[in-house]
Amino acid sequence: MKRILILSLMAIACLTMQAQTKTVKNIKVLAKPTSMYMSGYPKATIDPKTKKKTVVWHDTENNSWHENIGFVKDLPTIDNIESIWPKIAEMSEGSYIPSLWQLTEEDNETVLHCYFRMPADIVENFWLCSDECVILDRATGTIYQSRRCVPDCYGKVFSLKAKEGTTIDFQIFFPKLPDTVESIAIYGVPNWFMRGMGISFASKSDDLFGLERNPYDYDEMMPIHKAHLVSEAKDYDKDNYKTWAVYNDAHLIKPVKEDTYAIWRTPEATYLAEACEMNWMREYFGRGGNNILVDQRGHQYKCKEVLGYPSSDLFWVEGWTGDYFAIVMVFEPIPVHLETITYIEPEGEPFAMWGANWEGKVLNFSIKELRDNQKLFKYHPREVVK
Repeated sequence: MKRILILSLMAIACLTMQAQTKTVKNIKVLAKPTSMYMSGYPKATIDPKTKKKTVVWHDTENNSWHENIGFVKDLPTIDNIESIWPKIAEMSEGSYIPSLWQLTEEDNETVLHCYFRMPADIVENFWLCSDECVILDRATGTIYQSRRCVPDCYGKVFSLKAKEGTTIDFQIFFPKLPDTVESIAIYGVPNWFMRGMGISFASKSDDLFGLERNPYDYDEMMPIHKAHLVSEAKDYDKDNYKTWAVYNDAHLIKPVKEDTYAIWRTPEATYLAEACEMNWMREYFGRGGNNILVDQRGHQYKCKEVLGYPSSDLFWVEGWTGDYFAIVMVFEPIPVHLETITYIEPEGEPFAMWGANWEGKVLNFSIKELRDNQKLFKYHPREVVK
């Protein structure tokens, strides 16, 4: 009897140890975005009897030919998302919602965690991934195929049921990436914008990946050196240059090509910087007013102000011949998913001044190229050799 009791206790102890082994993971974080957003959730409907809210998810990739398995069970959730992104509450304000994920290494596998905060009690017509979900080693061309996902919804359309505000931790499992991998791209997770999203090592000296710039990220507006107001406009008259405001000590930049612009997109505003050249030591400029940005749908985004300078009025800038400086216009916020934008600067009214010229412009821009130009607009103090 004593021997049976001892064996039973040993069996229970072994089972306990196995359970602990399964739940304890050696987790190493490989990558996570600092900011990444999606457009607002679809509008919820409310059941008049149950008062439950339901959202029917937009058709991500017209995946109606996939089997709809209804509600999935055993949803993995995360209670401490704030420990990963401390500013999650601030990020969730406004018309855009953070689309958050982490790439980790766990128990000899690579795991992509896709976090989804429930916008209602029920979400229908959702999609996570299928066998099209892969990680590509961009140096060697090796493809690492996704194996499975948690919950069990691989290649299926499904529905979710959880309390509104609950954060679901979708998990997609891949083979372990070799330590030699330096640059990857993730495909096949459309609701997290992963259609070839690139990730590269931040440094050979650490274990973390550095996320390449994602087109859906917002920008952090760089500091702008505010020009010094020498004299204010007095009884402004466009036909009397003596009434125009005068500025110096502008935001100087390194020389760039003509018609060089850069863009910064934030939830509150869109900043468009224009590189201006000083052909004289005192030159007049005018920006803002009726300037607009126009997207492919024809939607217009108005210019709200010009940072540090008058909007619409002509003004003087004093400096050195050969100076390049930035004029930054502030427009209404544009959708973060736009790939192109058109800048329209209408022709200004005629005014009495030697060499008077306020011609209009229509410039078509790639958002990516404008964002890449941000580095060209860093403040660069003037150097004069005499």
